[in-house]
Amino acid sequence: MSTPAPGAVAGAGADAPIALTCGEPSGIGPEIALKAWEVLGRDLPFFLIADPRHLPAGAPVARIEAPGEAARASAHGLPLLAHDFPAPAPPGRPVPQNAAAVIAVIERAVSLVRSGQAAAICTAPIHKQALKEGAGFAFPGHTEFLAHLGGVDQVVMMLASDLLRVVPATIHIPLAEVPRALTPALLESTIRITRAAMISDFAIPRPRLAVAGLNPHAGEGGTMGKDEARLIAPLLERLRTEGFAIEGPLPADTMFHASARARYDAAICMYHDQALIPIKTLDFDRGVNVTLGLPFVRTSPDHGTALDIAGKGIANPRSLIEALKMAREMARRRAANAAGAAGASRG
Repeated sequence: MSTPAPGAVAGAGADAPIALTCGEPSGIGPEIALKAWEVLGRDLPFFLIADPRHLPAGAPVARIEAPGEAARASAHGLPLLAHDFPAPAPPGRPVPQNAAAVIAVIERAVSLVRSGQAAAICTAPIHKQALKEGAGFAFPGHTEFLAHLGGVDQVVMMLASDLLRVVPATIHIPLAEVPRALTPALLESTIRITRAAMISDFAIPRPRLAVAGLNPHAGEGGTMGKDEARLIAPLLERLRTEGFAIEGPLPADTMFHASARARYDAAICMYHDQALIPIKTLDFDRGVNVTLGLPFVRTSPDHGTALDIAGKGIANPRSLIEALKMAREMARRRAANAAGAAGASRG
């Protein structure tokens, strides 16, 4: 059984509400937050950190002063922990003046979860270009910024649903840079972080992992590339000697049909689209973005800001609903593991 990530507060805030960040307020974040509350209500207490002016007109909002008030407030409206923004947020048009406040909301959520006032963080999508232009945001995305805030050197992005869990070893880099970035150290740490999270956060005591090759047909014996024989296969063989249940390197084009998926609990892929195309094809509306390796639980809907439909009331909240549910489940499992480890040490 794995131990909590460094910096985690064992068991703290396990029954506290989920902190939901507003993301880009000119996107669909505010309206899907409201729709998620309409579905989940009291069954899964969460609170939104946002400027109340950015919510749809006439939205039932229950303003709170502290996260602990969220469960009671949810009977009356969407629990809202107010965060002042400098400007309005017209649907579909990010305002540069709001960029710093979007970042501050994320930092505030991290502070709340690390103090135990929130059980986990669920993040609505940000608009990275708007943050760079408006506040000089220096990170490739949410995942890397949260790693910085969590004080960890590496985290792993997982996309998860009931049908499939996938992890890209390299994430937001051009495809041409993948072979250079894909080092044995990176792949090994990605696999180890994934396995540890499957045990602690998904309650799978002996996770089965499948690892894709980098090249077509996993290199086909070296005729289509030698990365598999040079880098991937030797690493997987060494991990098997440590007791890892791991297959690969496998041809990516035959890893994701139904009978293949039944043989593993998570798939490790070599680059962004190799991982994300299968899950977004199989389960686009219910996929959840999970950051593994943080000292706190973080999930997010598996879609962007959808500026083209913002404010029209047609955005589908299903992925956010699933992200909130997964955040609750992961927080409780992590807390149970921490409590079990603490009890064992006392014994």
